[in-house]
Amino acid sequence: MALLRALLPYAERDEVLADLAEEHAERARGHGRTAARIWLWRQVLGSTPALLRRSWWRGWSGFEPRANRMRPGGSSMESWIMDLRYAARRLRTRPTYALLAVVTLALGVGGTAAIFGLVRGLLLDPLPYAEEDRLTIFWNRFDWSEAEFAHLRPEWPGFEEVAMYRQEDLPIRRGDGSPRLVSAILSSAELFDVLGARPATGRGFRAGDDLLGAEPVVVLGHGLWRELGGDPAIVGSRIDIDGLTRTVVGVMPEGFWFPDPAVRAWVATPVRPENRVGNYALVGRRPPGQSAAQTAAALARITDELAASFQYSAQWDKTKNAELTPIRESLLGGVRLPLLATLGAMAVILLIACANVAALMLGQVEGRSTELAVRAALGAGRRRLVQQLVSEAMLVGGLAGILGALLAWRGIDLLAGALPLGALAEGARADWTIFGAAIVIALVASVVVALAPITFLRRGELQQRIGRARTAGIGGHGRIESGLVVAEVALAVLLAAGAGLLVRSVANLRAIDPGVDTRDVAVLDLVRSSDVAFEVRRRQTAELLTALEALPGVRSVAATQRLPLRGSGDSWGIEVEGRPDLERSATYYRVVSRDYFETLGISLLAGRAFDASDRADGEPVVVINEALVRKYFEDEDPLGRRIATGYGGWARVVGVVEDVAEANLTDEPAPARYMSYEQVPYWPADFTVVVRADRSRDAAAVLDEARGVVTRIAPDVAVHAATTMGAVFAQALGPARQVMALLALLTGLALVLGAIGIYGVISQFVTRRRRDWSIRLAMGLTPGGVVRQVVSRGTLLVLAGAAVGLVGVVALTRLLSALLYGVEATDPATIVGAVLVLLAVGVAAAYVPAWRASRLDPATALREQ
Repeated sequence: MALLRALLPYAERDEVLADLAEEHAERARGHGRTAARIWLWRQVLGSTPALLRRSWWRGWSGFEPRANRMRPGGSSMESWIMDLRYAARRLRTRPTYALLAVVTLALGVGGTAAIFGLVRGLLLDPLPYAEEDRLTIFWNRFDWSEAEFAHLRPEWPGFEEVAMYRQEDLPIRRGDGSPRLVSAILSSAELFDVLGARPATGRGFRAGDDLLGAEPVVVLGHGLWRELGGDPAIVGSRIDIDGLTRTVVGVMPEGFWFPDPAVRAWVATPVRPENRVGNYALVGRRPPGQSAAQTAAALARITDELAASFQYSAQWDKTKNAELTPIRESLLGGVRLPLLATLGAMAVILLIACANVAALMLGQVEGRSTELAVRAALGAGRRRLVQQLVSEAMLVGGLAGILGALLAWRGIDLLAGALPLGALAEGARADWTIFGAAIVIALVASVVVALAPITFLRRGELQQRIGRARTAGIGGHGRIESGLVVAEVALAVLLAAGAGLLVRSVANLRAIDPGVDTRDVAVLDLVRSSDVAFEVRRRQTAELLTALEALPGVRSVAATQRLPLRGSGDSWGIEVEGRPDLERSATYYRVVSRDYFETLGISLLAGRAFDASDRADGEPVVVINEALVRKYFEDEDPLGRRIATGYGGWARVVGVVEDVAEANLTDEPAPARYMSYEQVPYWPADFTVVVRADRSRDAAAVLDEARGVVTRIAPDVAVHAATTMGAVFAQALGPARQVMALLALLTGLALVLGAIGIYGVISQFVTRRRRDWSIRLAMGLTPGGVVRQVVSRGTLLVLAGAAVGLVGVVALTRLLSALLYGVEATDPATIVGAVLVLLAVGVAAAYVPAWRASRLDPATALREQ
């Protein structure tokens, strides 16, 4: 009976217990005490589950079960549920307000959740390597030779293991299918042991896989394994990669990548101790607990060993400035600033959206002033009224979170493509954490939104403030709304100033002359198997150029081993005949076809370019650029002088061309020399063909026809990429271009939201002071005077916001300094321009309600009051 007493509802307890006692006594008289006791326990045990469910439900929700409404009261959860239901009914009867508030907040929530998903995936989540804090990348990345690696390999001072690697696009073929390109890593056998990564199927590399004569092996990425059929039995099978049949020894697990998600295969490459060409990077694993002093001592031992065994020019001296870069910074450091800048911009948009929704809610509070006053008069305290407003804000936040999650889910891929993430964009995937992040961000934002109306209700005498809300001109309600607008403008100034700085920076970059004419040039990046003989490569390239020249609308065609504006590489040591005192250094070395300078529009300054007389059996010739002349032939005519070819023998200088941005657009002009591919015993497996089209044809339109020619003339040659020189130049502008476009879009959104906020506040200001304007008009104030007074109020709000925003601009725009070119982070013209844009938007937004106020009929307005 005690158990039932505790579980039974208070209002029914005595009645139920009395009925049980009466029935128990009746059964005891007719069937005996034992039978009566058994019956009683059966009733108690049979009723307990239902009573427990009722007690749990009421304890969680505060509500009595539907079967029992006799006892009033309940926990605070009941009042929250009632307020949420009431808020839902209010939103349903005010669809315009509800839709505007939800959509406005969802835009900020969705964008913030999407960029947070990228930041989490790229900057916060652990890398797919064991104990990544012990992994480091060596200095002079992609400049280490196999000879240096082989010399230090027996024992790396201060490291458990070190691996060398380089990235290449290799043609892959399985069976009789057509070749296609995959991004692959060529590495030494230690790579997976250094990374602490294990294949999901099969094995990784083992000692001896990178020896000359060893069986060629490959480890596939999970994505490539899927594309090849996803058969676990693939381990042990053979695949043709780069013209060599390789045995598949393992498949990496899903989610593994190195050094970027675009890599699909890892190939063990033979280490040749005699090869001194530097094109590898080194990754090493330090022992656990190694101190900074121990690391410095290890680097000193390595550089001492290199100095004793190798000779370096000052330009490429590895014994100087030795340093280690943490693997996270090396692989992801380039995307950190664009991601954080975009995250900051999205957070600004979210705050502006919160301010707008808060202003909308303040307007709703004003519209509910009579209702709130009545509730307060009937005994509702501030806490109860605040709870109603918070419930409404949380309901708006929840709906905005759901919509924002859908926007983030669909927008994360678009955002990844809009940011300068490169191959890392392939790792950007929407998952359920994005949905969770959107909901959390929305609920936090709803709390921020509720602060404004809560502040209004908590200040002063509640009933008096609510009673004055309908007539307050510059009172508490107006001050809170004005403060929200000031905050919106301040935040918008931050975005506008940042976007302005990037616009000017990109304009400065576009003004740089790259030395090539990027108009009307199509670009084809081609790759063939490296086992094809040099003579066959040259003959096939010549056939391709001839066939491409025959296409309609083509002016000229050329081939090159490396296209300008695509980063450094292929630098060779230089030797000038008769100059034994010349400092040992290196210049860019480019192997090109005959019409290379004409096709790319590179100006000839002296002498001649390559022509039909420059054949394999003739005297080797070389064309040099202005920078090489300035450095090596400052006081003499370079034409006729001879420079070492790099393959034994000399090449005569026959021409001088203007400087070209061979590496990066913003680099200082660097010495470069050009050799005809017909006169050197080398032509790479991967090369680039450029096609200049007539003005009558668009370069992009030539690409499809050019692809067909490649397939027909050289079916074993894979097209890695097809683009235009204009697109190459746009890519060379760097991350500032993409961040600028995204930030400009967000700035436009901020301006729209800011204009809506200013319009809303000024409109409320006009509505609250309608009687005042009517009296002033009746007393002789002209309509133009009304417009000036109202617009001046909006102008003052914008100027106040701009003043606050300028303080943040000086601090925050310095974060963009790494993306800027030719402009200071505190450039006055840009900042003033941003303020003027916001001022124009604010004046335009304030003019509409100002014009409406000037059209008031004093008699009508006074009668309504």
